Amino acid sequence: MQQYSVGLIGYGLGGATFHAPVIAAVPGLRLARIASRSARPETLDAYPGVQLDDTPQAMLDDPAIELVVVCTPNASHYALAKAALLAGKHVVVDKPFVLSSAEGGELVALARQRGVQLSVFQNRRWDGDFLTLRHVIESGQLGAVHTYRAHFDRYAPQVKARWKEAAQPGAGVLWDLGSHLIDQALVLFGMPRSVTAHLSRQREGAQVEDAFEVLLDFGVTKAMLHAGALVCAPGPRYQVHGEHGSFVKHGIDPQEAALKSGARPGDPGWGQEAPADWGTIFAADGSRHTVETLPGAYEAFYRGVYHAIAEGAQVPVQPEDAVAVVRVIELALRSHHERRTIDFTGGEHGAG
Repeated sequence: MQQYSVGLIGYGLGGATFHAPVIAAVPGLRLARIASRSARPETLDAYPGVQLDDTPQAMLDDPAIELVVVCTPNASHYALAKAALLAGKHVVVDKPFVLSSAEGGELVALARQRGVQLSVFQNRRWDGDFLTLRHVIESGQLGAVHTYRAHFDRYAPQVKARWKEAAQPGAGVLWDLGSHLIDQALVLFGMPRSVTAHLSRQREGAQVEDAFEVLLDFGVTKAMLHAGALVCAPGPRYQVHGEHGSFVKHGIDPQEAALKSGARPGDPGWGQEAPADWGTIFAADGSRHTVETLPGAYEAFYRGVYHAIAEGAQVPVQPEDAVAVVRVIELALRSHHERRTIDFTGGEHGAG
């Protein structure tokens, strides 16, 4: 198997918890350089042979680095991804892709021009609960879906001193958790007709929005996406209602918690959810049955990246899909500020 050397820009929570260990678990990918001012020497204990750099320039200049992964504060994604593409590297950008759909379109065109692969780490496409939900919908067990509700609720009453909660571009829960919920909805239902959004600051001292309600109108199907920071008793993660049945699912994929505890893809039981959190299908005839959650698999993303580089296969997340997510966020922000429903194509509906 051909080996490709990977450079990782950023070693905060995302880089250290999600990207580095998952990259290291995928055959054919070798984590070779990490650019971060915060990475400590003990990082080398977990990844022997990795070169630590203060800035990204060394990996951009290194001809041995074939794939560059950008996992830095959101406002820096565009410049770093563009520099890596101009250096002739394949590129993965952590979600959200960039902070404007125009920037995203420019990077997509640049990657095509340079003949390199570009993808975005929308890892929660490989949450076990979403994989299960997608299978349930696509298999027709619910019939045509008319109502889709997805929640990403937490109880985090203290505002932390970190960039995601500071008053700066790309901060706030809509860019963070909203990127996941929006991407999942677009995977299931395509592009929406319109976007309506309400954002709020629930916690004392919050500098940016920490809660949202976003309604995506797909015609017959309506998707309601919600995130909150002061939810002591989370309800269902997913509630999906169709003409023949409903699917209700509590709990959250265990991979993030497993990675934080030191577990790695390939370990026994990786990605498997406790039976108590399995979802239930409620049928129109009054019957119900439990649906075993499919194993989550974040490593599937980087396996897909490997095959895209090695074989020219399609990247696991098309960058155009990531641009669409950014476009929805742009319209959600506009909808909130103007207090109206916004057509996805750019028009308006009156007060929403």
